[in-house]
Amino acid sequence: MTHKPLKISLKSEQDTANLAHRLSRHLAPGDVVLLIGEIGAGKSFFARSIIQFSQDIAEDVPSPTYTLVQTYTTRIGEIWHADLYRLGATDEIIELGLTEAFQDAICLVEWPAILGTLTPRDALTLTFKTMLDPNHRQLEMNWSGPSWDDRLAGFDQAALDGSPQNGC
Repeated sequence: MTHKPLKISLKSEQDTANLAHRLSRHLAPGDVVLLIGEIGAGKSFFARSIIQFSQDIAEDVPSPTYTLVQTYTTRIGEIWHADLYRLGATDEIIELGLTEAFQDAICLVEWPAILGTLTPRDALTLTFKTMLDPNHRQLEMNWSGPSWDDRLAGFDQAALDGSPQNGC
């Protein structure tokens, strides 16, 4: 199924957190969200926001830059937050158990290019681009799995800017 990528302008950290909150309500075990962008583009902030919105009691959510993976028990299921920046080969991903987690946890994966052929075909890809204004980001959402079509209906700039949320 083909679709047009969603492009959303995030004008502040609050916009980013609000979008993460909206997306968190549509995530379920087995979902994989790939977070792409340069250092400082907002990938970790977005993942942290999803995790904290999904916890009954928000806790500190450190970046998994050095631990590689952090796991969290949440009301929407187990969430794995992975940062693959420091990995050099796909066999390390298998050793971490990430490919198994793709099946039964919600996985938020930063620096996913290293996944190569291990990349789930139905993953949601979020690409963060920095803008001239240091607080602004351009977000592009892409997916190929049909399960995302209905869940992302209503995710657009108008909804983010305060228009009715169309059930989101």
